[in-house]
Amino acid sequence: MSKLVISDLPDSTYKGKRVFVRVDFNVPIRDGKISEDYRIRRVIPTIDYLVERGARVILGSHLGRPKGIVMPELSLKPIADRLSELLGKSVKFTGKVTGTEVKESIESLADGEVMLLENLRFHKEETDNDPKFAKTLSSYADIYVNDAFGTSHRKHASTYGMAANFELRVAGFLVSRELKFLTRLRENPDRPFIVIVGGGKIKDKIHALQRLIDKADKVLLGGGVAYTFLKAKGIRIGNSIVEDDLVDWAKDALTNYGKKIFLPVDHVVSNSLEKRKNCMVVDGSIPDDLQGFDIGPKTAAKYNHQIKGTGSIFWSGPMGVFEVGDFSAGTTQVARTVALATWRGATTVVGGGETIASIRKAEVLDSEITHISTGGGALLEFLGGDELPGISILNDREERISLAAN
Repeated sequence: MSKLVISDLPDSTYKGKRVFVRVDFNVPIRDGKISEDYRIRRVIPTIDYLVERGARVILGSHLGRPKGIVMPELSLKPIADRLSELLGKSVKFTGKVTGTEVKESIESLADGEVMLLENLRFHKEETDNDPKFAKTLSSYADIYVNDAFGTSHRKHASTYGMAANFELRVAGFLVSRELKFLTRLRENPDRPFIVIVGGGKIKDKIHALQRLIDKADKVLLGGGVAYTFLKAKGIRIGNSIVEDDLVDWAKDALTNYGKKIFLPVDHVVSNSLEKRKNCMVVDGSIPDDLQGFDIGPKTAAKYNHQIKGTGSIFWSGPMGVFEVGDFSAGTTQVARTVALATWRGATTVVGGGETIASIRKAEVLDSEITHISTGGGALLEFLGGDELPGISILNDREERISLAAN
């Protein structure tokens, strides 16, 4: 990997130094309780590494989209409590991002102690990449670490603006692992390379999808994405979700890459999500008064046959409305087949919040997927070939010798 990682520097680099770690603790919280802590657990190795080397660790994250307004329900206090449990030590939490109390807490940190700032997006200056706010954040530390891949496509104060004020700005283990697997998929995937794409919209994925279709050996489509392609192919899709402005793009994709693109041959349909009395499986075309909400059993079997235990597999987006039991079978079968492919030797990469939630529902373990990406937009932009500001600002690995000498 071309970017400097925390382990590339001597252990003595961190002793007694204040290290600001941008993390992504944007996790679901309901009634003050965290329902899924995967993103928190993923950064524990980075925090442990720094703590063990005597660093004074300051963590910064956002949660939700408060747009500069202090919203108690989006406080990071529950995250500080959960983090304390995971680390086995108390994590300081002042409930603020700036001010005298924050500065005093940072100054009082001892070697190996950890502190979490309040939600960075309680300040509008964070998303505005305000220079003054960025300078305030950078004044808290001596070294900058980015371990928040999921926000690295944003030019925000904590992911980009403040980093420019540090001589040492390096990647944490989470970011390092993300870049390792995603770079391999983007540049030189093991063959055969199978791409599975679902979810509601092509528009959110089109940049990455264009590159992936070109690079892949086979592309399996489901969800709302598939219905736009089916309409482009002249197949009736009833009232199913479709992006009419992208039908022509889908036609071009089918013309250029039709042999590698696989589409559903049957569907689980109903009148609507709410009215499921007419829930049934139909082959081929979907009647005008019905909507497709999941791939059918024939399609699931067809896709499962294509997902082999060799090469590389990338999956983003569920095959249907997996949250509803009647429409979850297709996604569950694909999830379990991808897990089986991992055990058989394939390199499997899964990304996107809905996809991660769907593998949880399918009772697929983290260990049954080679790499689960914490990125959503960042993941797709990276695979699409874009440069991520939060990554590009980090030190290149060839700078290691001169930086270590300083």
